[in-house]
Amino acid sequence: MPTATQLLLRSALSLLAVAVTPARARAQDTLPPATRAAIDSVALDVLTRTGAPSASVAVVRQGRIAYLHAYGRAGLEPAMPATTSMRYSIGSVSKQFTATAVLLLAERGKLSLDDKVSRWLPELTRAGEITIRQLLSMTSGYQDYWPQDYVMPPMLQPTTPAAIVNHWARKPLDFEPGTRWQYSNTNYVIAGMIIEKVAGMPVVDFLRREIFTPLHLGSVAIIDGAALGPGDAQRYRRFALGPARPAPKEGAGWLFAMAELAMTPADLARWDISVMNRTILTPASYHTQQTEIVLENGVATGYGLGVDVGMADGRREISHSGEVSGFTAQNSIYPDDSTAVVVLVNLDATGAPGMLARGITGVLFGSGDEQSREATARARSIFVGLQHGTIDRSLFSANANAYFSKGAIADFASSLGPLGPPTEVTQMRQSLRGGMTFRAFRIKCGDQALSLSTFTQPDGKVEQYQVAGQ
Repeated sequence: MPTATQLLLRSALSLLAVAVTPARARAQDTLPPATRAAIDSVALDVLTRTGAPSASVAVVRQGRIAYLHAYGRAGLEPAMPATTSMRYSIGSVSKQFTATAVLLLAERGKLSLDDKVSRWLPELTRAGEITIRQLLSMTSGYQDYWPQDYVMPPMLQPTTPAAIVNHWARKPLDFEPGTRWQYSNTNYVIAGMIIEKVAGMPVVDFLRREIFTPLHLGSVAIIDGAALGPGDAQRYRRFALGPARPAPKEGAGWLFAMAELAMTPADLARWDISVMNRTILTPASYHTQQTEIVLENGVATGYGLGVDVGMADGRREISHSGEVSGFTAQNSIYPDDSTAVVVLVNLDATGAPGMLARGITGVLFGSGDEQSREATARARSIFVGLQHGTIDRSLFSANANAYFSKGAIADFASSLGPLGPPTEVTQMRQSLRGGMTFRAFRIKCGDQALSLSTFTQPDGKVEQYQVAGQ
C-alpha cells in the first residue's frame, strides 16, 4: 500500500511528464545535442525532486546565448506551459543592477563609494560612520528588514522606502561597521534612496536609461508595485512536501531597489554578456564590484558589491541568488570562460535554481572534451563491474588496488547490485588536486541517486573511486 508521500510523488511525476514538453528557442540551440540532452535531464530531475512547477534557463557560451529552454508549467490552474518568452522575478539578482547604478554615478563624480551615508540620509543610525561601499558589500551593520522566506502580514500592505529605513535603519546597528558580513536588504533600500537623490530621478528610470535601453533588455518589468501579468510565470509556494499553491504578492514598496526586477532568462543572459564584455562600466569599476570585501580583521567575505565572488571548481565565479514571494533565481557568470548560466524558477523557499545551475555548469565544464567523455565511460564501466563483484585491476594504481580489498568489493556488489544498471552517469565537476585530476559524477540507478568521486593520475591510472549515497 503506497504511503501518502509516495502517492504525492507519483502524482507529481505524472504531472511533470505532461508538463515538461520543451519550449525551446531553436535559433539559440548551438550546444551539441548530447550537451542539451544532459542539461534537460538535470532540469527534469531537479523539478521532480523539488516540486517546482517550472524553470526557465539560459546558457551563455563563448560570449553568446547558446541555449534557451523552459520546463514545466508557468501556471497550474489553468495549466500553462512555461516558455522562454515569459518573465520571472529575479529577486535579489536585482541588487547587482542597483550596485552598477551607484558605480556609474561614482564614475561621473556624483558620489564616492567612500562617502558617508550622512551626506544624504543623516537621520539614520550612525550615518556619519557608514559608507556607501559598506552598504553595497553588506558590511554596514544595518538590520535586515526581510530575512524570512515568506511574506509576513505587514508586508501585504503598501509601504515606502522611507518607512522601511525609518523603522529598520534607525535601530542600533547589529555590529560595528566593517567588522562583520551580514546579508541585509535594508542596505539596498538605502542605496536606492541615495541613487534617487543624486540622479534626480526614480531608480527604475535611471536603470532604464543607463542599462536596460542600451543593452536592449526589452522584457524588464518592475514588480514592486504590481504582479506580473497573466502571460508571464505565476508565483507559487509549498508547505513542506505539499502541492504547489499560489503565493501572495508583496505590497507596493517592499521590493524597492533590492529585488524589484523581472525579466526573461534571455535578457538576464544579455546582462551577463555585458558584464563579461564590460560594456556598461569601466574595467576599474567592474574590478571593484567583483573584488571581495575584506573585513577589518582580515577575513574575506566572499562578497563584492551586489555579487558573490569566488572560485567554483577552479573557475572564477561572479554570482547571486534571488528570492521574492513565489520566485527564486540563480545567476552565475564565469567571465574567464565566457560562460554564464541563468535559472529562473516560479517557486519560493527552494534550492532548485542553485541545484539546476550547478548541474548545468557540471555538464558544460565537465563533459566538454574527449578526455572527460572517456572518463565518464570508464566510470560507468567500473561501476557496472563492481555491481557484479568484478574489477579490472589494471585500471587502478597500487593504492586504489589496496583500497579494493576482497571485503570492499563484496560490499560494493551487495549494495550496488540490487539497484540495477545505471541509467545515468554525469560528470558534475572537474579540478586539479595533488597532481591528479579530480572528477565528481552523479550516477542514477532507477530512482536511486549516487555520488562518485575519482582521482586520476597523469599516467591514466585511477587513484580513487569512491561511491556514496546522494
